[in-house]
Amino acid sequence: MDRFIKSMKAFPFKGMLVIWGIFMLMGAVLFAERSGIHYEGSKSQSAYLSENQIVTEKEAVKELKKTCLVIMDSQQESSQLAWEQFERIFQDMKVGTDVADLKTDTLPNLDSYETVVVLMSDLEPLKEGIIEISNWVKSGGSAMFAMAPQKDTYASLIEQKLGIISSGYENSFVDSIYFDSDFLIGGGKSYAITDGFDSARQVELSEKAQVYAWAKEPGGIPLIWENTYGDGKFVVDNLGLYEKAVRGFYAASYSLLTDIGVYPVINGSTFYLDDFPSPVPSGDGTYVKRDYGTSIQEFYSNIWWPDMLNLASKYGLKYTGVMIENYEDKTDGEITKQTDNERFQYFGNMVLHQGGELGYHGYNHQPLCLGDTDYGDVLPYKTWKNEKAMESAMSELMRFGKKMFPGTQMSVYVPPSNVLSEQGRKMLAQKFPQIKTIASNYFAGECAYTQEFEVADDGMIEQPRIVSGASWDAYSKLTVFSELNMHYVTTHFLHPDDVMDEDRGAKLGWSKLYKDFQNEIESLYKVVPNIRRLTGSEMAGAVQRYAILTINQNRTDTGLELELGNFHNQAYVMIRLNEGEPGKVKGGKLEHLTGNLYLLEATSAKVSIEV
Repeated sequence: MDRFIKSMKAFPFKGMLVIWGIFMLMGAVLFAERSGIHYEGSKSQSAYLSENQIVTEKEAVKELKKTCLVIMDSQQESSQLAWEQFERIFQDMKVGTDVADLKTDTLPNLDSYETVVVLMSDLEPLKEGIIEISNWVKSGGSAMFAMAPQKDTYASLIEQKLGIISSGYENSFVDSIYFDSDFLIGGGKSYAITDGFDSARQVELSEKAQVYAWAKEPGGIPLIWENTYGDGKFVVDNLGLYEKAVRGFYAASYSLLTDIGVYPVINGSTFYLDDFPSPVPSGDGTYVKRDYGTSIQEFYSNIWWPDMLNLASKYGLKYTGVMIENYEDKTDGEITKQTDNERFQYFGNMVLHQGGELGYHGYNHQPLCLGDTDYGDVLPYKTWKNEKAMESAMSELMRFGKKMFPGTQMSVYVPPSNVLSEQGRKMLAQKFPQIKTIASNYFAGECAYTQEFEVADDGMIEQPRIVSGASWDAYSKLTVFSELNMHYVTTHFLHPDDVMDEDRGAKLGWSKLYKDFQNEIESLYKVVPNIRRLTGSEMAGAVQRYAILTINQNRTDTGLELELGNFHNQAYVMIRLNEGEPGKVKGGKLEHLTGNLYLLEATSAKVSIEV
C-alpha cells in the first residue's frame, strides 16, 4: 500500500471519488485476505440455460420458412466469396433461404418469396431472368443487388430501375466509407478501409434514390442506396468488400427491403484481461523503467491496475480475468505447482469484488496442441507430449483456481494466443464439463482458433473476441462498428504485458496506451450507452439464448406481432421500421438507437408493437 500511495503522489490527480473508491476496494480485499477470508462467487451459473432448456442451433432453425431467394453463380469467384459471408449473415439473422446457383439451377418462381438477393456482378447467366426480377419488384417485390453489376448489355436492362442514370466502365478506389447517421448505429462519420482497392462502380443516381453510404464523404460515390420501382423496391450495395469485418453493413442493407426488418441480436459488451492473474511477467521492462522508474511488479500494482479500476468505475466495465498458473514451457505432463499465491489472490479477488469474473487461460502459456501441430516460425511454443499431458495440465489449473478462489464458479476458457487444436478442443468438451464456453478469435490468423457467435453441436458456447489492445487500428474500429449493427455486440481483450511488447505499442508508453484505450471505450459507449456490460459467462449465456432464438412476424391492421421461438426469460431483437413509427409495446420495450432503428427487449415469447 505504501508503494501505491507514493506512486499516486507522482501522477496526475484523477478524481477524488475514483481514487477513494480504489483505496476502499483495495483495503477491503487486503483485510479479507489477511483475515483468511476469500471472496466467494455465486455457486450457481444462472447465466446459462439449464439442460432441459437447450436445443441445438440446427434444430432451432430447421423449421424456418424460406422467405428469401439467393441467386448466385459459383462459376464467378466474387459470387462465391460473397455467398460465404451472406450464408452466415442470413443464418445469424434467422432468414430462411433457398439458393439458386445458376451454374446448375434455373430461376424458380419468385412469387414464393418475400425477398430476392442477387450475388452476381456478371448478370449474363441470368439472361431474361433480369426482366423477370424487374417485373416482380414492380409488382411489389423487394430485391437486393449486393454486388454492383458490371457495365455490359445485361446490366443496361436494369440499371435505370436500380436508380442509376449513368455509369462508367471503370471502378473507383475506396479507402473510406461514410454512413448516414440515421442508417447505422455509429453512423454520421467516415471509417477507413484497410487495403482499399478499385471496388466501387462509378455511378450517378436519380434524385429519387435514397443514399445511405458514400465513399469518403456525403456526395462521394454512392455505396449503399435504395430505389423504389413500381410498388416494390431495389437495394444496391456498391462496396465490393466481402469479409467478416463488414457483415453488419450488409445486414443493415437487407433490413431495408421490407416494411419492417427484424433480426435477433446479442446485446452485450465484454472485456477480457488475458494472463490475469498470473506470475509477474518476465518481459522487457524498458519502457516501464523509462516512464515510471519502477519495477514491473510495482508498475502493475501501483499504476496499471489502479488505472484499469478507474476505467471500470467510470464506464461500468466488468472484467473477466483468465488465469495463467506459470510461464514455464514444460509440456511433458510433469506438474510444478505454483506456490507464490499472494499475487493471485490479491488481483483475482480484486477482479471479483469489482463485479467481474475469473476464468481459465492455461497451466502455462502453451496452447493445447499435440505434436501434429506445426507452429513454424510464427509462434514460440512447444507441443504437448500426449493428450494425458494436456489433461494433467488442465486439471492442475482447475485445482489451483479452486484453491485460490474457493466457491467461485469458473466456466470460461481462453486459449493461449487464441490457439487451440481440434484434439485440445475435444478434450475440453469431453473431460472438463465445467468449461461451458470458449472465448478465442473472430478472425482467422496464424494457427488461430476462429469462431462465430454460436453454440456448437456438442453444446460448447463459442464467443469470439473481436478486437484487442489499447490502441485500436482502423480495421478494428471498422469491425467494432460493423458488429454493433450485425450482432449488437462488442468483445475485447487486453494483455497486461502489452506495455512490454513493442508490437503491441510498448514504445508509446502506458500513459499514451491508457489514454487511447479510454478514448476507444468512451467512443463506444457514446454510441451505445445502454448496451449491457457482461462478464464472460454472462456473454456466453446471451449467445446461447440468441443462437437458438427464432422469430415469426405477422403484420396486423394495427402493427406487428412477433412470436419468438425458443424464448427463455429475455431476448433482444433489432427492428427497422421502414414504414411508420412505433406506438404501444406489449411483451417488451423498445429503445431508439438511431433513425428508424430500434432495439426490442422482449420479456415474453409474444410481442405486439403498434405501428
